[in-house]
Amino acid sequence: MSVIVRFAPSPTGRLHVGNIRTAILNWLFARKSGGEFWLRLDDTDLERSTPEFADGIRQDLNWLGLEWTREDCQSGGTAHYTAAADLLRERGRLYACYETEGELDRKRKRQLARRMPPIYDRSGLRLTEDERAKLESEGRRPHWRFRLDNSETETETAPLPTIVSWNDLVRGDQTVDVGSVSDPVVIRANGTFLYTFTSVVDDAEFGTTHIIRGEDHITNTGVQIQLFEALGKEPPAIAHHSLLIGADGRALSKRLGALSSIERLRAGGLEPIVVASYTALIGTSDPIEAHPNLDGLASLFAFNKISMAPARFDVDELKALNARFLHKLPYATVEAQLRALGADGGPAFWEAVRGNLSVLNDAATWCQVISGHIDPLIENKELTDSAAALLPPEPWDDTTWGTWIGALKTASGIKGRALFHPLRLALTGLEDGPELKVLLPLMGRAKVQERLLGGAS
Repeated sequence: MSVIVRFAPSPTGRLHVGNIRTAILNWLFARKSGGEFWLRLDDTDLERSTPEFADGIRQDLNWLGLEWTREDCQSGGTAHYTAAADLLRERGRLYACYETEGELDRKRKRQLARRMPPIYDRSGLRLTEDERAKLESEGRRPHWRFRLDNSETETETAPLPTIVSWNDLVRGDQTVDVGSVSDPVVIRANGTFLYTFTSVVDDAEFGTTHIIRGEDHITNTGVQIQLFEALGKEPPAIAHHSLLIGADGRALSKRLGALSSIERLRAGGLEPIVVASYTALIGTSDPIEAHPNLDGLASLFAFNKISMAPARFDVDELKALNARFLHKLPYATVEAQLRALGADGGPAFWEAVRGNLSVLNDAATWCQVISGHIDPLIENKELTDSAAALLPPEPWDDTTWGTWIGALKTASGIKGRALFHPLRLALTGLEDGPELKVLLPLMGRAKVQERLLGGAS
């Protein structure tokens, strides 16, 4: 059986690392298994879903390199949702209910006051044809509930403890008691279908073999397994991965959630393979390191490596990983990107600056420092004037710095920070950066002399 997995975001906002972690785990499993990764836009929330958010989701997935072989939108699936609903009505598994939200809320409060579980009492099942006709004549339109298989007979309305079990690919044997939950509403009074229903119908329709999603969906699983069975379909294999927490061990705050949007990470200059590596590996037994490509990540994938403990997301750790990744890249790998940034100073330039980059865009800053215009900072004019006078003639190479500094130490009697700090400020306008030894030949004598004398270059 060929593996088919799906990533099913709602186009009501931009993707963040929590969404992408689910997408990547699905993609890696499909890749390793030689299967297919599908994108399904769960856009049944017509008020909040927009084409712009859908485009943003596609952009984020493309940026990360997560290609998909099929795309569907739930808003276009009304025909097969209607057919599935009709089938369930024929089988006695959907029933009409007419209570308003206010009436349902009052019922729940009365149940709680009597120390009863606040689950739906299945009043809709007991309505006669005449009672339904009367309610509809009053202008009421029904919402439809899926009758859970949790009683001895179809005519018995009182739910009994009913365990639905499955072997979770991450968490092992899992159980949910569907005797302790309400029959879920699957069709609203306005005729629109709800996620629990549409998700199952789509997975059954398109042959999804594995569902990999966050542990916040565990409580839905018992209901959805019964929905699959009511439709006469075999439930897919299911894996529930842990959710993300912040570096402090707490749930991700709204502020950190904004910082972790893929749009924000991309705008911040992070490398897509680093973001993919980090989100794939946090919360697993594999070391967190940036891999050169997605196929390398896919080769590592295994469900038994995914921890059931919350995965810790740390923006600073992600940025540090990005820096370490850049520091190891050879010039040939980044040449085209440097050219696009207008910062292609050649192999010597890359070797000089890569160890000081946090993101690749920083290379443009160092290109400007080396060959562009800066305003030098003169901290000790006597020293920098003397340094300018002692500059050796060109050509310069990696021995030039040692020769020049040796002469300057002898002439000035200055050494250590008192010597090097004024030179760095004059030559780069910055407090720190690559070794001046490697920058000097790249700058050239004329530019170095001009900056030492305090001239803007």
